[in-house]
Amino acid sequence: MSATSPHTPELPSSVQLGLGRGGLTVARVFAPGGTAEVYLRGAHLSAWAPTGSAPVIWMSEQSEYAPGVPLRGGVPVCFPWFAAHPTDATAPSHGFARLADWQLAEAREVGDEVVLVFVLTDTEATRASAWPHRFEARYTITVGAELSLALRITNRDSVTVGFEEALHTYLAVADIRQTEVSGLEGAPFTDRLTGPRPAESTPVRFEAETDRIYLNSTAATTVTDAATGRAITVTKQGSASTVVWNPWIDKAAAMADFGDTEYTGMVCVETCNIRDNAITLAPGASSEMSVRYTVA
Repeated sequence: MSATSPHTPELPSSVQLGLGRGGLTVARVFAPGGTAEVYLRGAHLSAWAPTGSAPVIWMSEQSEYAPGVPLRGGVPVCFPWFAAHPTDATAPSHGFARLADWQLAEAREVGDEVVLVFVLTDTEATRASAWPHRFEARYTITVGAELSLALRITNRDSVTVGFEEALHTYLAVADIRQTEVSGLEGAPFTDRLTGPRPAESTPVRFEAETDRIYLNSTAATTVTDAATGRAITVTKQGSASTVVWNPWIDKAAAMADFGDTEYTGMVCVETCNIRDNAITLAPGASSEMSVRYTVA
């Protein structure tokens, strides 16, 4: 079934636009280097795998595909705030971008890769929200043997604006208990469960709920999955914050859209500009945050 509209660009044969789960519009990408799926609601990448490789992106089997409900897993785009809004308890967690319908503005083939460009601009609803500014968000997803994501925000308002942003990526692993995240050694962090913590000299390993914010960190990270021998390297630019998260047993069981035992199969390594690293833009100015995932 087609999900095209008058605003849909001409699509190469490697991109198919149709209806996905819950009747939501999804772009399916079949590049020589890899495959992917992106839901237009939230510009939410829900799958990516290099050709001949196992899936790299994790989605919960319990995720709801329904209006007004964020997807669980994949790569949620968090904007213009991260986590709960600091002053408005009614505002949606992680901002409105992941609940909004983005426009697929461009789709093109470049060698063995496919490039998709999604655009979100302010609406009457967003201007009535907890962040009432005029803006343009331009999100470029490049699918191939590697995956690249680039989020460019432009301030279309007449005043200086501040915002947070995150690409809240869920990576698939065989067993979180045999997984480690390296590259953040030597960086102090905030444990959202216990408070500020000094830097550690060893990779992040998982034995309980883990929710860490590394500020002022531009380092690349590598997720090493000992059960499969796979290593996923996360290299970022324009990002000064990294979040590492796994809900573990109790929190997974408490979330309706997260299977009780699914925590063993995922880890979030999030590319962000949050808290003290939030972005400030003058009128007309732009900023870009990008990340590349490679698999070995």
